[in-house]
Amino acid sequence: MSDIPVCPLCGRPIPRHAPQSDHHLIPRLRGGKGGPVVRLHQICHNEIHASLTETGLARGYTTVEALRSHPRLAKFIAWIRKRPDDFHAGSPGPRRASRRR
Repeated sequence: MSDIPVCPLCGRPIPRHAPQSDHHLIPRLRGGKGGPVVRLHQICHNEIHASLTETGLARGYTTVEALRSHPRLAKFIAWIRKRPDDFHAGSPGPRRASRRR
């Protein structure tokens, strides 16, 4: 059995050498300190925060399933799944006004 963790957002393995980070499902600034955390590829984590504000995350995206349902994140997931497990690129563009949900 493999001990390589799998990114719950994109479903790809996270190699030990790949950039990675923890994501608080409930933002720390919105009461999530000490709450549930998931390990993600850094690029996946960056895309979450480029797509949603802390308030938006706290209001309706506090589970991995909810994050996957966000239109911009769903498009990103379809794109990133075609990349190598350790793929990393520069930070995504800034949030857009249409991100509020």
